Amino acid sequence: MDSFRTLDDFDFAGKRVLVRVDMNSPLDKKDLRVKDASKIVSAAPTLKELSDKGARTAVLAHQGRKDHWDYVDLHQHAEILSGELGKTVRYVDDLMGHEAKRAIASLGSGDTILLKNVRSFAEEDHKLSAEHHAKGALVRELAPLFDIFVNDAFASAHRSHASLVGFTHVLPSAAGRLLERELKSLSKIVECPRRPAVFVFGGTKFIDSLPIVRHLLETEIADAVILGGLVGLAYSAAVGKDIGEENRKVIEHEMSPEHIEEAKGIVSRFGSKISLPIDVALDKDGSRVEAMIGQGIPPYHSLDVGSKSIARFSEILSGAKTVLISGPVGVFEREEFSVGTRAVFDISTSSGAFCIIGGGHTTAAANQMGFAKKISYISTGGGALEHFLLGKPLPVVEALKQAALRGH
Repeated sequence: MDSFRTLDDFDFAGKRVLVRVDMNSPLDKKDLRVKDASKIVSAAPTLKELSDKGARTAVLAHQGRKDHWDYVDLHQHAEILSGELGKTVRYVDDLMGHEAKRAIASLGSGDTILLKNVRSFAEEDHKLSAEHHAKGALVRELAPLFDIFVNDAFASAHRSHASLVGFTHVLPSAAGRLLERELKSLSKIVECPRRPAVFVFGGTKFIDSLPIVRHLLETEIADAVILGGLVGLAYSAAVGKDIGEENRKVIEHEMSPEHIEEAKGIVSRFGSKISLPIDVALDKDGSRVEAMIGQGIPPYHSLDVGSKSIARFSEILSGAKTVLISGPVGVFEREEFSVGTRAVFDISTSSGAFCIIGGGHTTAAANQMGFAKKISYISTGGGALEHFLLGKPLPVVEALKQAALRGH
C-alpha cells in the first residue's frame, strides 16, 4: 500500500488536477436515466476533498461502450455529482478539443468540470502499456494542461486503457480515496482474513467463477465456498446432479465439456469445503414451490435456493469471521424469490463477521433489502474485484507504482 502516492502526498491548492473516476452506471433502457448512482456517489469524496483543498479539477469518466445502447453523454452524471458535492459540476461536451481546453483554462480554485465520455476517444480502450498510451493523442493533448493526475477508478483498475494508465507516465500521480480504500479493504480478505473466511458466489457467471473458486481454495484464502444462483446449479449439473430440464436449458450454453471437467475437478478436490444447493425454489405459475435437487425436479425455472439450502448456508455463515458475497443466490427482484439472498445478507451482517460485497447486482440487492448500511465494505469492482481475488496485478495500480518510482 505504500508503494504508490495518495492524496496525502500532494499540495493541491491552485493546482490543475486531472482525475479519472469510474461512474459507469446501470441505465433504464426506456429513458436512459441512471438507475443506480452508487458509483457516482462513490466518486464524490475524492472530488470533494480536491475542491475543498482549492484544486482546479477536470474529471474523466466513461459510460457504456460506443457500440452499446448505454453509451450516452455524462450530463446526468454531472448533475448527480453536483448534488453530492454541494456545488455545480459543469458538464463539458468535449474531451480534448478547443471547448474542453477553454473550460480547463477557466477553472477557478475549487471548481470541478466533467469532460465528455472518454470512450469517445477511439483509442481509449486499446490495451497498451502506460508508455505507449502516453504517446497517444489523449495524453499528448491533455497532460500539458495539468499539474497532477489522480486515479480513483478502482472498478476499471483491471484495464490498461489510455485514460487509466497513460497520464501516470508523464504527470505526478496519486491514488484517490476510493482506490486507496478498496485496496486496503480487499487486502484484509486475501492477505490476513479473520478465520474462518467464507466466500459466497451467486449470480449467473459460472465460467468466471471457475478460476476464482479454484484459486481461493488452492491458496487456502477461503475456508469455505458457498455456491448459489445459476452458478450453484451449473456446478451441481457438472457433477452429475439432476437440476431439472428447464434449468439445464438455461445454463447449457455455458456448459462446455472443458468447463464441466474443470468444475468436476474443483468439487472432487475441494468438495468438503464447497457447499452446493440442496434444494431449489421454482416458479410455478408465479408461486414459490420447492424441490430437492437430484429427485426429479418439476419442469419449472429455479429462481432461488430452497429452505434446506438456506439452512445449510446459514449454518456455515453463522460461524464465519470474514465473508465475501459476490452475486445474489436468487432472483431478489421478486419478493418470493428473494428469501435466499436475504438470508445470506442477514446472517452475514448479524454474526459480527467482516463482510464485503461486490458486483452491481449484489449491491443493488443489498440496497433494496436495507442491508447496505450493515455491510462492512461495499466494493465498486466487478472485473477488478475478480482480478484482485485471483491475485492478478491490476494495471492501474502497477502504473501508479511505476509513477512513484519515477518520482511522478
